[in-house]
Amino acid sequence: MQTKGEFRVGISFNPSASGLVNDIKRKAADLIDLIDSISSDRDSERGNEAGRLKALAQTAVEEAAMWAVKAATKPERE
Repeated sequence: MQTKGEFRVGISFNPSASGLVNDIKRKAADLIDLIDSISSDRDSERGNEAGRLKALAQTAVEEAAMWAVKAATKPERE
């Protein structure tokens, strides 16, 4: 079963079979999973705020991975 990070970055989708794309996605997935491990008890104000910040951080990592993959696979202009 995939981790949250692997699911979010689409770890198994790499039609170019690029090693660089694999590396980008693996590192992004690992960071998302690390962020997910931060405690965020929803029964407290601090926990709710931590949950919000975790979601923002995970979204930013996911977006960064997307742009990095695009940069790594961008072909030359025709």
